[in-house]
Formats: sequence, structure tokens, C-alpha cells
Amino acid sequence: MSEKRITLTDIDPVEIYGVNNKLFDQLVSHFPKIKAVARGSEIVVIGAQDDIAAFETKLNSLIAKRMTKSTLNSYDVDDLFDSACSGHSDEVGKVEMNAGKDYTIVYGTDGKMIKARTKNQKKLVEDYYDNDLIFAIGPAGTGKTYTAIALAVRALKNREVKRLILTRPAVEAGERLGFLPGDMKDKLDPYLQPLYDALQDMIPAKKLQSLMEDGTIQIAPLAYMRGRTLDRAFVILDEAQNTSFGQLKMFLTRMGNDAKFIVTGDATQIDLPKKEDSGLLKGLNLVKNIRGISVIEFGREDIVRHPLVTKIIDAFEKDSK
Repeated sequence: MSEKRITLTDIDPVEIYGVNNKLFDQLVSHFPKIKAVARGSEIVVIGAQDDIAAFETKLNSLIAKRMTKSTLNSYDVDDLFDSACSGHSDEVGKVEMNAGKDYTIVYGTDGKMIKARTKNQKKLVEDYYDNDLIFAIGPAGTGKTYTAIALAVRALKNREVKRLILTRPAVEAGERLGFLPGDMKDKLDPYLQPLYDALQDMIPAKKLQSLMEDGTIQIAPLAYMRGRTLDRAFVILDEAQNTSFGQLKMFLTRMGNDAKFIVTGDATQIDLPKKEDSGLLKGLNLVKNIRGISVIEFGREDIVRHPLVTKIIDAFEKDSK
């Protein structure tokens, strides 16, 4: 029998042990042949050398996991021992927050790296680790939604979440929808098509269809969010400038345990009959100073579409003034 003392440095032990050592006890339960006791930042482990080494490896993996998200939960411990998770690092382009600052998020279906390219896209990637709710606000073409969906796809592939839910308000959900052919899904799909397009860039068609059929990925109008509690889900609200104050409150209060929410919108592109009915900026002002909520304001410098887009936006803004 051997004894080893492991000291946690540069991290609050509670973040790894969990409340009342719940996560630590869960980790130790996977090693019935060792005895491990945590006292402050020091862990004493007694057992065979191979078992101690295996325990330390998993402990280090759990610490590394904490570096990629704001809090740990029991799913994170289970995932350390889930063989289905062991090989995903080659499939997913993780962001390395090191000296190299590689902002690759995922690999697209064509093998091309999808990465944060502009200053605020990179800030969105960085803020994801320390905040469970992010507002990404700014003009068209800045990659707000695309970057958010890439983060969501990566989180799903890394088993950080169980579901990916994309939603946006169907502003013309009244009479005009009624004249469109098909059932409700057919009527709503035109409003949700930009979300499908982004997903198709990142997930092969057959895999995407399978994930949507089993409910792992859901794309739905905002009205379908009412009454739901979304645990361990990555949820993106797109075109949030077209939500009322009440709708935005309804959406934000759907957040469940271990969930990540990103809200994207452009306050200059309100399609509501009365622009003053938009609840985005009012709601944002109420919550922006709450810890755990990040607000990122994208600008013209973040536009990644055709160079003419920046000039077009400038022209329209000058006219509106």
C-alpha cells in the first residue's frame, strides 16, 4: 500500500470537491480499492500505486474541465468514466486559452476550421467559460449567431450539455403564416432557416437529422418555450430584438441547472409593428450588471460578410439619423 498527498494550487478546493464534498465523494466512488480524504487544499490517497495514479489522472481531468466552465456538476464526474467521451478531442476543435490563443471552436462538415475571427467573436468564446448567460448585440454580418451556434455544437459534442435548443421569434406568426402551405412546421421553417443553415455547416446531414429526430437538437419558435424548464441545455435565442419585454422575461426564466443561454440581437433591425415594443434593450439594462451575465456589443469592425455590408450599414444609419 502506498500513500500520496496531492495539493490543489491556484483553485478553490470547493470548486472541485463540490458542496459538502459531493463531487469528490462521487469521484472516489469510482475507485473502490483506494481510500481518499480531502482536507482543505490537500488530498491524501492510500492504495496501490496504479490505482492512485489512475485517481490522480481523473482528478486532473476534472480540474481541467473546471477551466472550461463556470461550475462543475455530477454529470462532469460521470463523463470522466464514460467511454463514449474518451475520443472526442480529435473530433472537436477545442479553444486553447493559452499563449497561442487558438480560437478554433469546431470543424465544419467540409473539414474547415470554424474559429472566432474578430475581437468580439473571440470575447464571446472567452466569456462562455465564465458566464452562463451572454447577450451578443450588434449589426448584421458580425457572426454573433454563427459563433454562438458553433459554441453550442462543441458543447454538445463534448457532452457538456444534453440538448441544443435554437429559437427565434416568428414575428409574422399571424395571418401571413396562415397563407403558407403545409403544416405548422412547414409554415415556421422559413423563419428558422438561418439556424438550419449554420447547423448544416457543422454537423453532417444524416447526423443532424438523427439528432433532431431524437430531440437532442431542437429548433422552435419562441412561443414554444413557454412552460419549459431547460436543464443541462445550450439554448440560443436569435433575433431577440423582435421579442417583447414579457417574451424576453419568459425566455430568460426558462434557464435550468447547468444550462448555457446566449441571446443575440440587433436593435437596429426591429421588425415589430411598433419598434418601441421591443424588450431587448430594456431587459438588457435590467440584468447587465448581474454576476454570471456577460454583454458583448458587436460593431462594424466585426462584420465578416462582403465588404459592401459595412458600407450599406453605414449608409442606412446615416439616413435614419
